[in-house]
Amino acid sequence: MRPLDFISTVHRKVAVTAVGPSALRGQGRGVLKSSQNYLATMSLARIPRSSHWRFKRWLDRQTEYLLDQLPIRGRPWGAARKALNLFLRDALYNQYLNKAYKLSQLEDWLEVPLDSAVAHGLKVEAGRGALPKWPGLISLTSDVSDIFQDFASDLARKRKVERVHLDMYLWLENR
Repeated sequence: MRPLDFISTVHRKVAVTAVGPSALRGQGRGVLKSSQNYLATMSLARIPRSSHWRFKRWLDRQTEYLLDQLPIRGRPWGAARKALNLFLRDALYNQYLNKAYKLSQLEDWLEVPLDSAVAHGLKVEAGRGALPKWPGLISLTSDVSDIFQDFASDLARKRKVERVHLDMYLWLENR
């Protein structure tokens, strides 16, 4: 028998371990702790499951909400989106959170967490000039992210995996 707060404790642990110091290095003072705190309290039960479009809109709103929590002047959209994507990926991989919140239903829609290693891998796969110059996480915008995510979707289909799982391959190959 598990205590009543077991799922919320697992949720917090996944938020802290999925988004560690190396994930948000150089993004600004307090960004890591604020991101972890936001993710630890974000409702996984309220994630839309009815359509990809509704999920994407929810993810965009969560990115903005997270940005509002950051204790810095700049709004590093790329850092906030990476933190969300790392957390959602690891929540999917955690058997307790996955079961409690039916996260497998979202697997097809989750984004690959973008960083320099993953972007480099995508650029190598795409070929010279096919993807824009990687702006760095701190300067990443929604529009540039969408271009990388679209290519990642195509690559994932070729590799016969979901886009979110490309992170394992590309990060390991390009770190």
